[in-house]
Amino acid sequence: REAAIEGHREISRRCRVLGVDSIVVLDSHWLVNAGYHVNCGERFKGVYTSNELPHFIRDMAYDYPGNPALGRLIAGAANAQGIRTRAHEMASLELEYGTLVPMRYMNADRHFRVVSVAAWCAWHDLDTSRRFGAALSEAIAQSDATVAVFASGSLSHRFNDDGSPEESIFQISREFYRQVDLCVVDLWRRGDFRTFTAMLPEYAQLCHGEGGMHDTVMLLGMLGWDRYDKEVEILTDYFPSSGTG
Repeated sequence: REAAIEGHREISRRCRVLGVDSIVVLDSHWLVNAGYHVNCGERFKGVYTSNELPHFIRDMAYDYPGNPALGRLIAGAANAQGIRTRAHEMASLELEYGTLVPMRYMNADRHFRVVSVAAWCAWHDLDTSRRFGAALSEAIAQSDATVAVFASGSLSHRFNDDGSPEESIFQISREFYRQVDLCVVDLWRRGDFRTFTAMLPEYAQLCHGEGGMHDTVMLLGMLGWDRYDKEVEILTDYFPSSGTG
């Protein structure tokens, strides 16, 4: 995973050069069942162990400043568009590892203020998440912060079956998922988001996109959805992890 870790560090370096002071993470590990939710406390501090994979991620200390004003703006902009959204500023609402893992490598010196958005939206439709992304863009424009937004989730997300050999941690669970993932990465590389957005609902379903791929939908909603046509720079080559892409 060293190449992926270095990719995170490179993004951090670029953000600093651009004067970014706040990072919004669309976290596909924060599960919500109703509405949209923003975790925008003044400070996030604790020790995290994953309840999903406690042997992988354990006893990870973290301490990051938040940006409550930005979180409130996000909720306000979304609610103004009829998207029921709540901004939370409570010490007991902890960050999930979709936020904590990138922050571990990007923000060890607490340079960036952090806002986390729930992007594992279990019973939400993709079009509402697209509209939420557009509202997020409006909120950032209203803010006095310089903001980077990260969609934190995988591509295909079908884990290997329980009982699989230990070495399968570095293998994709199905070749079909790898091939579709590679097709998607190529579309992104070429800036063909018109094709990608057209296939996205079926892709998310058939390839078990992480969290329903609401993080990706939110990000593209910010960027103009199918009208976005900029080529994507790949910092870390595609690789499988525990069956996922």
